Amino acid sequence: MEGGRYFILNRYSAMIQQSLYFIETHLDEDIGLEEVASEALLSPYHYHRVFRNEVGMTVVDYIRNRRMSYASVALRSTDAGILDISLACGFESQEAFTRAFRKIYGMPPGRFRKLFDLKVFTGKTRGGELHMDQKSTVKGWMLTGSHPQSYEMGIDPAEVHQGKASGYLKAVTPMESNEFATMMQQFKADKYVGKRMKLSGFVKTERVDGFCGLWMRVDNNVQDVLQFDNMHDRPITGTQPWNQYSIVLDVPEDSAVISFGVILNGKGKVWVDSFRFEEVDPNTPLTHMATEYEMADEPMNLSFEE
Repeated sequence: MEGGRYFILNRYSAMIQQSLYFIETHLDEDIGLEEVASEALLSPYHYHRVFRNEVGMTVVDYIRNRRMSYASVALRSTDAGILDISLACGFESQEAFTRAFRKIYGMPPGRFRKLFDLKVFTGKTRGGELHMDQKSTVKGWMLTGSHPQSYEMGIDPAEVHQGKASGYLKAVTPMESNEFATMMQQFKADKYVGKRMKLSGFVKTERVDGFCGLWMRVDNNVQDVLQFDNMHDRPITGTQPWNQYSIVLDVPEDSAVISFGVILNGKGKVWVDSFRFEEVDPNTPLTHMATEYEMADEPMNLSFEE
């Protein structure tokens, strides 16, 4: 029974990732719940429940928010007319687009363009990320790893999943294949002890030639690793559109610190956005990578003759 539940949950997770890929590559088409559910070979009713449970919103809301994110970037980083942007986002009129845009961003698209023009933020003609320097930081996040000096993290208002910006981590100098960096943060485990927690987030990649993925670790007071997963067995490589990935770990009774972030091994660039950290049902399968190794029952080869 437990094995069957594990298979079903894993199948749903893979199905949602395939569905999000379908949505990302068809945002300029007339798609909705029926089309996405059909692609997943499920009834709209069943698919609606699965999608909402995994992503945290309905299919219709997700598609609308992604189109609005596309629109917000187009308003800030291109000179395209508002009508052209509204039609590209699937709206039949500029008026309908303006109403939907105001509902999410609290202002009409014309005013949004004036307030958040990327020329003001970056000093460029249009487009591009906000680069890190010695005086700027990404609030709450730190850059570390084997060779953090070979990487850069920052805020990118031109590549957004939802809202006004995403975080990014990219390689900036030639590196060996075993070098990596991570954009991460840590917090106390106190509020989550005894619970099963799920970290999920949206990731987009460009020319990753090693691997990248989300990661999460639970340590005790003496920094022993109690639970850990870095998606090494399901890496994200190459160039991929926005998609959601997740990690599920237990927080044991002696937990002290929870760390999480995104890791980039080798060359390439990765964007992250829309993280969620939430308690899940104890029956939700863990993604924990076993760190134990099998011990022998007795000493062996003491004379080094074997």
